[in-house]
Amino acid sequence: MAERLETKLDGVVLIEPVVHGDERGFMVESYSRGAWRELGVDVDFVQHNHSRSRKGTLRGIHFQTDPGQAKLVRCPRGEILDVAVDLRRGSPTYGEWEAHVLDDVKHRQLFVPVGFGHGFAVLSDEADVAYQVSSYYDPATEAGIAWDDPDVAVDWQVSEPLLSERDKQAPRLSEIADSLPFRV
Repeated sequence: MAERLETKLDGVVLIEPVVHGDERGFMVESYSRGAWRELGVDVDFVQHNHSRSRKGTLRGIHFQTDPGQAKLVRCPRGEILDVAVDLRRGSPTYGEWEAHVLDDVKHRQLFVPVGFGHGFAVLSDEADVAYQVSSYYDPATEAGIAWDDPDVAVDWQVSEPLLSERDKQAPRLSEIADSLPFRV
């Protein structure tokens, strides 16, 4: 049975599944609706995404504004630093972040609920990231905050990240705080 591990931010869930391995390889249950619900992931996922990135790539900090988008993230190949940032106005941890290493050894997963920004940095030579989401991608509700916002101050563990143009231009949290739709 998978186990829920301790997290800092209310609503964020870190799951460590049981990995069954031997000289042939391994098998891991990466999702089971009933078991994950018992661990605190009670979401109907509607889409599954998969990305591949090279070492030093940093993607984020992204979120969807309406209706919001919860994510269940795993790294089936390689190693990433996965980050969640609390964007819920009125939350005692608003603007705070937490990060967890997700890799292809322990197969941990991070659940990032609606109201949080999400991003990751690739620590291995290459990494695949697979994630289920609670709402369909809609470019009209796509948003983000600066990966290097000094008020959030995420320690990405990557010195010179490879960034998209979108991530290079993202605003600071203080610049969009009043427009955030998320509240506690």
